[in-house]
Amino acid sequence: MRRRLTILVAATVTLVLIAFSVPLALLLRSVASDRAVSSASQDAEALSAVVATAEKDTVRSSVAERNAATDHPITVFWPDGTVIGADAPRSDAVELASTGRSITADTENGREILFGVQGLPEGTAVIRTYVADSELTRGVARAWTILGALVLALLGFGLLMADRLARLLLVPLSELSQVSHRLAGGDLDARARVSGPPELREVGAALNGLADRIRDLLAAERERVADLSHRLRTPVTTLRLEAEALSDPREREAIESAANDVQRAVDEAINAARSPTRADPSCDAAEVVPERVEFWSVLAEETSRHCETRLAPGPLPVRVSAEDLAAAMDALLGNVFAHTPDGVSFTVRLDRRPDGGAVIEVEDEGPGIPDTDLAELTRRGHSGGGSTGLGLDIVRRTAVSSGGDIELRAAPDGTGTVVTVELG
Repeated sequence: MRRRLTILVAATVTLVLIAFSVPLALLLRSVASDRAVSSASQDAEALSAVVATAEKDTVRSSVAERNAATDHPITVFWPDGTVIGADAPRSDAVELASTGRSITADTENGREILFGVQGLPEGTAVIRTYVADSELTRGVARAWTILGALVLALLGFGLLMADRLARLLLVPLSELSQVSHRLAGGDLDARARVSGPPELREVGAALNGLADRIRDLLAAERERVADLSHRLRTPVTTLRLEAEALSDPREREAIESAANDVQRAVDEAINAARSPTRADPSCDAAEVVPERVEFWSVLAEETSRHCETRLAPGPLPVRVSAEDLAAAMDALLGNVFAHTPDGVSFTVRLDRRPDGGAVIEVEDEGPGIPDTDLAELTRRGHSGGGSTGLGLDIVRRTAVSSGGDIELRAAPDGTGTVVTVELG
């Protein structure tokens, strides 16, 4: 932007200077020419009275005296053909001036100024003075040089001012950009320096206010998550006490395990809220996926579901944390149990992704989902089965955060649904 602003100012200043300097240069040349012609005309006119009244010898001495004092050679063409003063050809302009007219004519190397003097007994005499081209442009080159230097100085001053203006505008803009990137990266203590023009100061103050608001909202959200932990602690404790009162060891163990899972999930949510930014999360999908499949296999047996697994051997590193991947797998498998009748089988596949990462597929043999609803199911809060609609959104965000994606489609035989999750 700084370069573009400088180029814009340079172009504008250049156009203005050209519009100013070109007419001025032409005017200087015209003034120099008019000055030389006017000086020569005055010298010639001063001899008009002498030529009209004096004898030829007097005229000759007056012309010689005038030629010695001026740079413009003067010639008098007497009516009888005598040439007095500087040697000059009798041109067509001289013949025209001999009719009594005063004219100015251009020659090959200058300009001749002619005055017809009438009233002589022999006829009309012609006074001719000559101005060379060097006289017509005397001082013009020097004036143009000064004008050119002035133009360059003004152009340099304009560029300097453009650079200063660019610094005045871009330094605060650059600082605002850096602060916004720091805020986006999770540095909630980043604040912009309120400086520069009034508009930029207003933007800086608004950005600082936004940062304060974001920090307050996050703090309030973390407090709400912490409150949730306290609210759930009592029912979880009650659940554990009820489990201890059970006489069947298997039921007691199952309920205690579920209570521990709830407590662990709540603790993980609190930790995630208190530390929202985790640098380079990663885990081995070949460890997490089988562990979650084994967990859900117990419930599958109780609901008469056949669980088939095709799990590639590890390691299969993916760019998500083990907690996030476990939550995604729980959402995928939980949907199978929540949205298909008991006895419906399902298959879990884990393969290596060609460009790194892993591919997880969960296929069920349920009634399937209409094609018109497949694209809507990954929208947060949307559910076709009366649930919260957050499960597939959790899976989608986990996949996208790792550089992958999620796809829903109908099973090849037309019954059931296939959810494919790519993890980077």
